[in-house]
This record gives sequence, structure tokens and C-alpha cells, in this order.
Amino acid sequence: MTNPQIDFAKMDGLVPGIVQDAATGEMLMLGFLNETSYAKTLESGFVTFWSRTRQTLWMKGESSGNRLRVVSAATDCDNDTLLFRVVVEGDGLGCHEGTVSCFTKPISLSKATQKDPANAG
Repeated sequence: MTNPQIDFAKMDGLVPGIVQDAATGEMLMLGFLNETSYAKTLESGFVTFWSRTRQTLWMKGESSGNRLRVVSAATDCDNDTLLFRVVVEGDGLGCHEGTVSCFTKPISLSKATQKDPANAG
């Protein structure tokens, strides 16, 4: 098996990296990777991102111990988004706010968007 060529050019050198719990399927977080952080992730087996605000590499969990150990990785059909299925080490909290997932803030949807998908026409 060979690794696909990731298209870092589309977003000025970055690609989104979706992190999913390998056991539960829950989406844990989204970060961005450049070519260096992607190579470091493949080499180390732990998700390493590029911090857009600090302009530096950062391995999730370096200070908290909640590292994201990669179980499997895939790219989308355009090779411009990555999906990492992971095991969260440490206490299992993937978010810096102390929750398992970063996706904890519900957004209210209009009645029109809340239709039952089974009855959608």
C-alpha cells in the first residue's frame, strides 16, 4: 500500500484533519496539518497539527497527556482532507475545555431544517 499524495496547495499549504474516536465513531475535533505536521503524524503515530495562531507544530496532548494515537488514517476523494481514527490516551478527554469532544455547543436549527430524513422527499 502506498500513501496518496495529499493536496496541500488548495488551502495555502494546509489541509483539515478530522479526528474520530476509533471505538465509538464520535467526532472529537478538527485541526489543520501542513506537510511537516502530516509527516510527523505518520512518523510518530500521534496526530500532530499546525497551529495557525502560534505558527508552530503542536502534538495534541503534549501537555495534558491526552495524546491522539492514530489507529487508521484516510483521505477524502480529493486528497485534501484527512480523517484520523484514534485512541485518546490519558484520561480520554480530547478537548482542551475538558470534554471528550470539541463538538459540545448545540446550534438551534429552523423547523424547516429539522424534517425527519426518513420522510424527506
